[in-house]
Amino acid sequence: MIRRFSVCVLALVAMMLVVSMVGQAQTQLMTRHVREVTQNGQATMVGRLPATQTMRFGIVLALRHQPELENFLQEVYDPSSPSYRHFVTVKEFTARFGPSQEDYDAVIRFAAAHGFTVIGGSRDGMNVQLKGTVASVEKALHVTMGVYQHPTENRTFFAPDREPSVDLPFQLWHISGLDNYSIPRTSLVHRDSRAHANVVKGSCPGGYYCGSDMRAAYYNGGTLTGTGQNIALLELAGTDLADLTAYYKNVGQTEPYTPTLISTGGYSTTCVIGSGCQDSEQTLDMTQAMGMAPGSKMLYMYVCGDAYGTQTFDETACLSAMSTTADAPLSAQISCSWTWQPADPSTDDPYYQKFAAQGQNFFVASGDDGSYPNSSGFYYPAEDAYVTAVGGTALQVTKAGGPWSSETAWHDSGGGISPDSIPIPAWQQLAGVINSSNKGSKTLRNVPDVAAEANFDFYVCSNQSGCAGGWGGTSFAAPMWAGYMALVNQQAIANGNPPLGFVNPAIYNIGVGSGYSTAFHDITSGGNGGFTAVAGYDLVTGWGSPNGSGLINALAGSGGGGPAISFTPTSLKFGKFTVGTTSAAKKVTVTNTGTATLNITTIATTGDFALATVKATKKITPCVNGSAVAPGATCLIKVTFTPTQKGTRTGDVNFTDNASGSPQSVPLTGTGK
Repeated sequence: MIRRFSVCVLALVAMMLVVSMVGQAQTQLMTRHVREVTQNGQATMVGRLPATQTMRFGIVLALRHQPELENFLQEVYDPSSPSYRHFVTVKEFTARFGPSQEDYDAVIRFAAAHGFTVIGGSRDGMNVQLKGTVASVEKALHVTMGVYQHPTENRTFFAPDREPSVDLPFQLWHISGLDNYSIPRTSLVHRDSRAHANVVKGSCPGGYYCGSDMRAAYYNGGTLTGTGQNIALLELAGTDLADLTAYYKNVGQTEPYTPTLISTGGYSTTCVIGSGCQDSEQTLDMTQAMGMAPGSKMLYMYVCGDAYGTQTFDETACLSAMSTTADAPLSAQISCSWTWQPADPSTDDPYYQKFAAQGQNFFVASGDDGSYPNSSGFYYPAEDAYVTAVGGTALQVTKAGGPWSSETAWHDSGGGISPDSIPIPAWQQLAGVINSSNKGSKTLRNVPDVAAEANFDFYVCSNQSGCAGGWGGTSFAAPMWAGYMALVNQQAIANGNPPLGFVNPAIYNIGVGSGYSTAFHDITSGGNGGFTAVAGYDLVTGWGSPNGSGLINALAGSGGGGPAISFTPTSLKFGKFTVGTTSAAKKVTVTNTGTATLNITTIATTGDFALATVKATKKITPCVNGSAVAPGATCLIKVTFTPTQKGTRTGDVNFTDNASGSPQSVPLTGTGK
């Protein structure tokens, strides 16, 4: 009887183990991997990858406490929150939101059990980068690695036949490197500008623009150089630094420093023209960023692909490395001039969210094929809601190496409504952003956010064509913005503030505020085929290009002489209230970011809004008519909303004072019901 019972128990345990193993094998990943063309038969299977062929791929672990992370990001970018710009460190992010040590160790054991070699990654980076045979990949992920005829290109590609699954008791986020359906492209075009009517006045040979000309045009002789700031570039191929040296020699400038090249995912940092590799993109990215911020501490180029060789890449390897401090100090400004087509447009969101939580900003070129959608089909990552998408303009300056003169929308600037139906982010829902004039969407992400010169009038040195002019593309605009952000963050830190982090919430508040024209060059002419540049925000140039130190002061506070006024937040949005009832008061902190006393003459509201009494305490000083605010000091106002009729109600708090730009306004909105 006892023996029979023991046999039954052993049989039950064995059954439970089998069920457990089957359950683990069916654990699906949280992102999509299978291409639609392989599912619907558009791509015909013509064979299988050789079982002994070696593959590089990456396992990306899932974030923990996703709702808490989203709440944290909302608070850290809300100017009225006590957590405003209180970013976390790499280690703090891992502890709060990254994978647990147990889960990470389990993935390492999983890799070893299937014969994979670990070639990179970390728990802080939320990934494990691996290489192994196709046979091992197929067995570990329960897929068949097929070879398919590409439906629109004259080539084949490899891809899995089904969604991968893993023998682990928890979900993973993504497996990178499982197909090469999409070969990454650069946002770079060579088409000599002399074929166009515009007159270029650059200081590079032939009258073409240098990277330093963008500094002269968009910053106009300021003293900030990016001191103390690091800049990072995401590249899907290596480079030859001799081409960077040739550029500086040919244009008669001193190379600020030698950038550091970092291999991620085992990809080579070199680029040899004899093997088909071109480094035009990589070199120009460096000259644009360094030209705007020549005093920056270092430029780090992260290489996570072989776009011109095996045509494989793993952008998650770059994003992972950029979000940690294992290979280089954390960079607060990152640029990417490449575009690709992921199977799932949410693939990289955990890294973009991590950037935002750590005070980093990711600038991405919006593309060079005109309005979305277009024949190229390449819109990512510019359409992602967690990046700053950079469109293109055609710039004129007053003289060679001189200041800004005029600007129109560049006809090839990528921009439009997200073709992948990415929802509209909160900062694009501010009153006044989307309207009938710009034809944007009120439900989906709109691109771009900002813009800069991208016409076919840049000078580039590369292993592809030597040193020549006539290059253009939003590839030039994105790294320029990363360099400009280095200036912003230099001033923010000098003023005792943290770096800006993800700037979209701030720039959209500036865009709908009274200081817009001081901060941006508003581009109001030209178009990209489907959309037209209009006053304010548009789907060709976003809010426009940076207007000298005006945008820097708006974002980081004034570093010059005299008083300067800033508001936190820059606008107030009340909810729905019954007509005749009064809302709770919302506060605005007024800061003197200048170096002289700010004298406030009057403060007055308009519309259905009123100033509420602020009680003075040891820590709170009310703002009133006649207030004198010392440099670096603050005062506080409170505003209430009492709708007089139904519908949307608007108004302002208007300040008259001795600061530049007076009078200034804080926009107010609310809804009567």
